[in-house]
Amino acid sequence: MSSSQSSPLTNPIRRIGVVLSGRTREGSTALNRLIDLCEARSVSLAFESRSPGLPEGADVLDVDGSPVDLILALGGDGTMLRASRLAIGSGLPVFGVNTGRLGFLTTTPEKELEVGVTAVLDGQALVERRFTLSATVNVAEGEDLGPFNALNDVVVHHSGAARVTPIRLTVERPEGEEEIGSFTGDGVILASPTGSTAYSLSAGGPIVAPDVECMVVTPICPHSLSVRPLVVGSHEKVAVTGLDPGHNLQLTIDGQVEAELGSQDTVVVSRGEHEVSLVQLQGQTFLDTMRRKLNWAARPPERA
Repeated sequence: MSSSQSSPLTNPIRRIGVVLSGRTREGSTALNRLIDLCEARSVSLAFESRSPGLPEGADVLDVDGSPVDLILALGGDGTMLRASRLAIGSGLPVFGVNTGRLGFLTTTPEKELEVGVTAVLDGQALVERRFTLSATVNVAEGEDLGPFNALNDVVVHHSGAARVTPIRLTVERPEGEEEIGSFTGDGVILASPTGSTAYSLSAGGPIVAPDVECMVVTPICPHSLSVRPLVVGSHEKVAVTGLDPGHNLQLTIDGQVEAELGSQDTVVVSRGEHEVSLVQLQGQTFLDTMRRKLNWAARPPERA
């Protein structure tokens, strides 16, 4: 199965769940514009309970108890990841309007809020399914943790004082375990194609188109000139184990969920069972977003 499949958004949108950025405040211009537009279209809104700009008397979003037809993230990519986490396993489409800075996942800019939301309500949009990652912690002493679901990445890194730590990487297969290698560094990022433009990119990992079935393994600040990012098939299960018995590690999911690891615990990362349906407006493509948001291969200014 392809990791990114597009299809028209055909389901009627009558109720929208809204996830707001931590910087949003009640009465903000973008929020008021969204409320006014939805009122004019007879579309009801429900807001994530932790949203800081929650309007007084607003309905609270409950994906299970009071279903919605769409989840809308009003903020940056962090807000989009929060919205996606709410949608995992539900099949709900997720649409992002960028009120932050970069906004690689929230592809519709704030100035085009009305145009974008109207297109979604009119069914003039596409749904792109992105696969997720699943992380399970095999605890050396105690019950296993997880699974944790990630749209972007799973990061295993040192905790506490800044220092490098030895890490071992293996792949788990039915016929047995095979070692990838060991290195000393700050940690390792395991990213989906969707997450290849996030933390992994900052750490020197490759940009991967979302329709590629793979997982990116990106070491963080390896203390070696020979350790480089690695791309493996999405069918692989990659295991990460710390090699310093006196140094605990930390697990971070999409930059939002954290778990402390014991020094002998192993994190196993694989393709998740669930997908996230991201809504894209017609004409928005991955390559176009990469050029505009990341300035990939931007042309130098012409000489006078």
